[in-house]
Order: sequence, then structure tokens, then C-alpha cells
Amino acid sequence: MASEHAPRIPEVTAHLVEACGKRLRPMLTLAAARMCGYDGPYHVHLAATVEFIHTATLLHDDVVDESDKRRGRPTANLLWDNTSSVLVGDYLFARSFQLMVETGSLRVLDILANASATIAEGEVLQLTAAADLATTEEIYFKVVRGKTAALFSAAMEVGGVIAAADETLVKALFDYGAALGISFQIVDDLLDYGGSDAIGKNIGDDFRERKLTLPVIRAIAAGDTEERAFWDRTIAKGSQGEDDLDRAMAILKRHGTMDSTRNTAIDWAQKAKTSLAPLPDHSLKTMLIDLADYVVARIT
Repeated sequence: MASEHAPRIPEVTAHLVEACGKRLRPMLTLAAARMCGYDGPYHVHLAATVEFIHTATLLHDDVVDESDKRRGRPTANLLWDNTSSVLVGDYLFARSFQLMVETGSLRVLDILANASATIAEGEVLQLTAAADLATTEEIYFKVVRGKTAALFSAAMEVGGVIAAADETLVKALFDYGAALGISFQIVDDLLDYGGSDAIGKNIGDDFRERKLTLPVIRAIAAGDTEERAFWDRTIAKGSQGEDDLDRAMAILKRHGTMDSTRNTAIDWAQKAKTSLAPLPDHSLKTMLIDLADYVVARIT
């Protein structure tokens, strides 16, 4: 993250890194490579690459969402400005590609470049779907697969590729990452309506930003005329009052969409664990199984 000519870069990135996020994505890369017997140095490069891509998307997301809190701290765009957040995010994307190239693997470059494009595509799809009450579960999962699961799966896949693992194992690693990423995002969306300050974000941010997440999509589908009018006013038109978040949460509870969404997250976590079956017994395999349980333990 160092920059000889632009001290703003390490200032902004250090602010995010020091906030101590979960580091799930780089951990997945390290675990996948070691589990497949890799003993070279480049899994560290790839882990840093994955984290740089993720950090860049966070910097950009906070500008797009006009967020003021990230990982329990003020966002970079609040402490500095939107311009700094966008440009430092661009720098991290460029730096990540420099690190990819150092591995000398064209396949690794292809995987992470495709993941970066897919993430951006998912973010744009979410933008176009926001505030649109016609958004379906199918569209929701396309967004999740793009903006979240793509990097989880790539993080796992490149670990296997750099270790020259058998293609069956690489596919298993990819499938685990994809399912884990979907479960992780569903849980995050649930926590927005029922978590705590411990998750490092303001409760109700998705509601205020008019995002159509899974519990809301299901509540809209199950709602009556009065509830449909509520969602139309608060989400489609963006006219929100002081008590509207509480009412939204009451509607979600009434239709059981929080519980059904929780079950969906648990199902995806189970798919992640099942995906690991082709991999040989290893302490890190056990850790990855535990990780899938941890992701959903936040809501169970």
C-alpha cells in the first residue's frame, strides 16, 4: 500500500486495514493453497491481491452508498472526501493486478480479472435494481453472486491453481467459496434488520438506501395492499419517516421472512460444507467447515 509520491494512499488504506475486518477472503486463499500442498511464496501475494480488491470495492461502495460507518469506524469518504476514496480505491485495484502478475500464472490473472469485472457488474445490477419493487429473488441472487460470491470463489480457486491441484479439487474449492459467499451476504442482509452495533454498521442502512434484499423481497411478495403501499412509499419513492424502519421490521416478522431468509443462509452454508467432500482430510478442511458454521452462527 506504500506510495512514494502520494501519502494520502497509505493514510486512507491504513484507516480501513487497521479497522481489523474479518480477513475472510485472504484467509481462504492461504488455506486453499496450503491444503493443496503449496510450499511457495505466491499464496501470500494472492491473499494480498484478494484483500486489495475487496478493500477497493469497500472504498467505492461507501461513496456510492453515502455511508458514514464501516467496520465500526467513520468511513474514509467521511474523514477525507469522496474523491480520495474513489482514487485510492482505483490505486488498490491497480496494485492488485501488479501482485497478480508477480505469480507468473496467466490462469490466476484470468480468474481474478474476471472476478473483478463480475464484482463491478454485480454492483451495477444492484444499483439498477434498487428501489424497484419488481426485483425478484432471481435478480437478488445474481447481485449476490456478482458483488460478493465472485471474490469468495476466486479467492479459493486461485489457492488451488497456484498449488497446481487436481481440477476436481480446484472445482471443489471454487464451489465452496461461491456457496460461502452467498451465505455470507444473506447473513449480512439479515443483520441489517436485526443485528447490533457489533457488526460495524448502522442498523437499517439497507432500508434507508432502498436496497431490495431477500427478506424485503419476500415480504413484498407476501404483503397485502396496505403493506405494498408502504413499500412503494418507503422503497420505491424514498419517502421515509421516523418510525418506518420499525414498521418495516414488524412486517418482516409478521410474514416470517427473517426466519425463511435465515434458513436460506443456513442451506447455502451447508452446500459450502458439502462442496469440500472431494478434498482429503486436513486440519484446514475442518477449519473451513467450522467457518461455514461461523458465518451463519451470527444469526442462529
